[in-house]
Amino acid sequence: MEASSWDALRKQARKLEAQLDERMTSYRRLVSSNPDGSVADLESSIEHLLKQLQQINLQMQTWVSSGGSQIISHTLTRHKEILQDLSQEFYRLRSSLRAKQERSSLLLEFRDYDREKADIEGGADSAEHALLKEQAAISRNSGQMDNVISQAQATLGALVLQRSTFGGITTKISNVSSRLPTVNHILSSIKRKKSMDTIILSFVASVCTFLMLIYWLSK
Repeated sequence: MEASSWDALRKQARKLEAQLDERMTSYRRLVSSNPDGSVADLESSIEHLLKQLQQINLQMQTWVSSGGSQIISHTLTRHKEILQDLSQEFYRLRSSLRAKQERSSLLLEFRDYDREKADIEGGADSAEHALLKEQAAISRNSGQMDNVISQAQATLGALVLQRSTFGGITTKISNVSSRLPTVNHILSSIKRKKSMDTIILSFVASVCTFLMLIYWLSK
């Protein structure tokens, strides 16, 4: 390719960059001033110029790949950096503008809601207001009835659980009572055996003491 082709591409790139810089200046002012109107036309124009500049850069890249010098390669790198900077700034500003527009829309909706609420509250004698009050009262009564029913169900569940618990305790007491005669008999046998052992030990101790006394007297 001839050098004139490169010069023509570079001239187009500079022209597009100048146009983009001009429109980006206007776009910055609009974003900073919180515009009420639409900026869609300006945004569309900027996006179109960015795409055109990207196409020119691709053509310049093809020209450099076919055997351009090192200086031309550096020049292309600079044009790519300009395109990247402009693209990043545009998308950043657009995101910021969208966030501001959403906040403004939410604030407007809240104002409309407060206005409607004030109108409803101000029209105390109107049939619509009376109907709203009646609906609110019905809702409150329904909520109270639901609470009463929930408490009754909880109380019934607790009573059923207590009944089951008391039934289990009664059964255990009956089982213990049925076994008490046998337990009492065993305890009595143990007591009798303990008394007999005590008597035998006492007798053996007395005999030993008597024999020791006779042995001591006989000396």
